[in-house]
Amino acid sequence: QVQLVESGGGLVQSGGSLRLSCEAAGRTLGSLRMGWFRQAPGKEREFVAANRYSGGIIIYADSVKGRFTFSRDNAKNTVYLQMNSLKPEDTAVYYCAAGPRDGKSVYYVQSYDYWGQGTQVTVSS
Repeated sequence: QVQLVESGGGLVQSGGSLRLSCEAAGRTLGSLRMGWFRQAPGKEREFVAANRYSGGIIIYADSVKGRFTFSRDNAKNTVYLQMNSLKPEDTAVYYCAAGPRDGKSVYYVQSYDYWGQGTQVTVSS
């Protein structure tokens, strides 16, 4: 069992930055596929970024590429999402997710077994 706790959300003006953290308990994150997703009101949960394993390639959604950066700190058992140049359309609840290192697509919600409670990010124009 893996427990994930996100933090770092908040209210920021357009063009600003936030860093989200996702701390895990119960298992070493380095052995897991980790992803960030977001869900805006009235919309489905969508993929933001993911990394199959520590040291592996990081994949980003086109909408955040060049603005968001995914990283891991294995010593702290924590993953991060650095978000720069934020836009109002980035407003959503952001979730981190963990899954096994298997062949499933990193893009799909169904590929992940564990989810955090979410943290709200609001970007004002």
